[in-house]
Amino acid sequence: MVTIAQDPAADKILTEDPFALVMGMLLDQQYPMEHAFRGPAKLLDRFGTLDPATIAAAEPEAFADLCATPPAIHRYGRSMGGRVQELARHVVEEYEGDASKIWTGVGSAEVLMKRVKALPGFGEQKAKIFVSLLAKQLDVKPRGWTKVVGDYGLKGYRSVADVVDADSLAKVRAFKKETKAAAKAAAAQ
Repeated sequence: MVTIAQDPAADKILTEDPFALVMGMLLDQQYPMEHAFRGPAKLLDRFGTLDPATIAAAEPEAFADLCATPPAIHRYGRSMGGRVQELARHVVEEYEGDASKIWTGVGSAEVLMKRVKALPGFGEQKAKIFVSLLAKQLDVKPRGWTKVVGDYGLKGYRSVADVVDADSLAKVRAFKKETKAAAKAAAAQ
């Protein structure tokens, strides 16, 4: 079971609904990761479904309002609501509304990485982290996955892909803090 949200109900949704997991990864920016991955549960509670076709078809202003209603799905609830709808449209158009088709039946890590990078809101780093999450937590390990994800494929506590409990969440947070401090120190020189 995925335990990124550190909330049993939210983690159950992430485990059982592939779109929820993709959406949680989308929301994981400029916001504490466990809160980002609780976003799908909040949306399900308010909207009644995480069906990508239904989300894509929702009236944008009303959907943005729903996403921004406290407790919001993200610090930037309205704009992230738009991004969630864009992601849902992509999943509907490219994967017949089934987010699991992004990673099922993929023969190589290069193809998987290309699919994930094509998701709205997923750049190079987020794609590497998500492919690593799929490998480490869902056992989706197409040939060459460790090569395409780089350091995110290593053992340790580097990203959300390595969060399996409260202790690992704290270790990932400490790693990120150290990495930012080192980058800041290097930039100051």
